[in-house]
Amino acid sequence: MTGLGAVFRPQLPPERLRSVARVADECGLEQLWLWEDCFREGGISTAAAALAWTERVRIGVGLLPVPLRNVAVTAMEAAALHRMFPGRAILGVGHGVQDWMGQVGARVESPVTLLREHLVALRALLRGERLTTSGRYVRLDDVALDWPPAEPVPVLAGATGPRTLRLTGEAADGTILTASTSADGVRRARQLIDEGRESSGRTDAGAGADAPHEVVVFLLAATGVDAAARLRAALVDEGVENVPDLGVAGDAGAVAKAVQRLAEAGADTVILQPTGDEPDPEGFVRFAATEVRPLVP
Repeated sequence: MTGLGAVFRPQLPPERLRSVARVADECGLEQLWLWEDCFREGGISTAAAALAWTERVRIGVGLLPVPLRNVAVTAMEAAALHRMFPGRAILGVGHGVQDWMGQVGARVESPVTLLREHLVALRALLRGERLTTSGRYVRLDDVALDWPPAEPVPVLAGATGPRTLRLTGEAADGTILTASTSADGVRRARQLIDEGRESSGRTDAGAGADAPHEVVVFLLAATGVDAAARLRAALVDEGVENVPDLGVAGDAGAVAKAVQRLAEAGADTVILQPTGDEPDPEGFVRFAATEVRPLVP
């Protein structure tokens, strides 16, 4: 079954999260995703609050920029969330927006190298391993978590370019694709991810096979009054208005068809991303859970 969720966008003030998260939980939404966009809400703090306010909905952070975080801190925070809320937190990491990383003095010469080192170390620490490593960016000396997660924790990574997509196949448990990814883009991403998995012996049939690699795709969606105009404005704002087959505006049937197109292209989970000016965030979450979900196989 295709997973379905929605985004709480950081254009909303953090005090609004409680209401949106509770609606998501009450309506049976599977996943509610948060963003750690500079310079808005912190990903771990908001995820912890949303998890504490709810009982069932899974909370994803898509994504934590690795240049901002020592890998040991990322591991400590992820492990704490998974021990307090078993199976409900979804962890995503990535390069971050390079202009923002430059603003805070965290931009690195090789974002791909940093992400690779971070992923390898993070997954090892979350497995309960004791780690000593001296990479270009990640350096640990005899580090292990006192409280590692009781169960395996999948680590997802955001990716757009070919090198990073291959890397997520090699070193992550899943890949997060932005709302600028069309169905054809999902197919290309799947191919590159599979190349990475194959090169590292992680294919489902290989001797060193891991669990299947989950692909999460954000889908820009608008419904209700002025939906088409709001979608168009959002695509223009992102500079992708000329990319075909991006986003969807319309009723639950139209949105469900767009979700299905992404699923047929290789997405395991589709997260509906409202426009930044969505007038009713709670209503959008309710729409995803009660109207779109029944139409998605």
